[in-house]
Amino acid sequence: MGDPTPGLVKGGAAPSAVPTPPQALGSAPAGDAPLALRNDCPQRKRQVPAFVWALPPLALLGVVFLYPLGLVVQQSVRPDTGGTSLQPYSDVFASEAFRDALGTTVWLAVGATVGCLVLGFVLALVIAFVPFPGGKAVARFIDVFLSFPSFLITLALLFIYGTKGMANGLWTDATGSGGDGPFQFLTTPWGVLLAEITYFTPFVMRPLLAAFSQLDTAQLEVASSLGARPARIVRKVILPEALPALAAGGSLVLVMCLNEFGIVLFTGAKGVTTLPTLIYGKAMLESDYPAACVGAVVNIAISVGLYGLYRVVSRRAGA
Repeated sequence: MGDPTPGLVKGGAAPSAVPTPPQALGSAPAGDAPLALRNDCPQRKRQVPAFVWALPPLALLGVVFLYPLGLVVQQSVRPDTGGTSLQPYSDVFASEAFRDALGTTVWLAVGATVGCLVLGFVLALVIAFVPFPGGKAVARFIDVFLSFPSFLITLALLFIYGTKGMANGLWTDATGSGGDGPFQFLTTPWGVLLAEITYFTPFVMRPLLAAFSQLDTAQLEVASSLGARPARIVRKVILPEALPALAAGGSLVLVMCLNEFGIVLFTGAKGVTTLPTLIYGKAMLESDYPAACVGAVVNIAISVGLYGLYRVVSRRAGA
């Protein structure tokens, strides 16, 4: 006959593989998770959707920026005669004052950008590759210079080249001649151009210095050992590496020059009218708010387009 207790070992206890009923261990009733399982697997916390955290800054941006901008756009299509019409745009675009201001703004911005690129590239080359005492201090000063307001630099130029500035004072003292002196260019478009180049050049130098710090000096040493002159090294080795930084810095300067107001105001160049000064005159002096808003919309459109170009160039340059 077979063993009456097939699941037991003769003379021994039950094998360990036989599970012990949970009720025998005093566990929770059937249907509830065991205590150890509940401790090892805590309930997942309910997370707040990511878009909820974006709502407060978006609401603040809408109240502080988008709503006033919407009012400007709305006012630009509300002529003084009432209703909604594109007549303000037709009147402004047909105005000779607007065309002159737009042309002056563009050529000043382009001229200042070219000047900043040339001067910034030369100065960055000297600081990065020509050892001289205080070179590191000059490089740090460039960072501090970026925080200066534009009118402060223009005020300094007025002290030097203004009608009653130092240069005219030294001239009249040296020659004994009366009058105001020969330096009267600061109130002309060329004075505005000089002030903008002076102020915005460090914005080109900063990315250039960062690019030069990552340049492999072994390339310069190899080119020099092969007999290349400094001008050829700059043209063939340094300039290709600096082109992305030049493009990024130039795009930024172009955007800022298009919107510059303080420099034109502080130079006292009454014959120089740019889009920002035209908008100011239409709004504050003539109370022609539709025309001022049309000019503002045009200025915003140009600035946003150029800023998009700047972001594309910066992304490709790794800036």
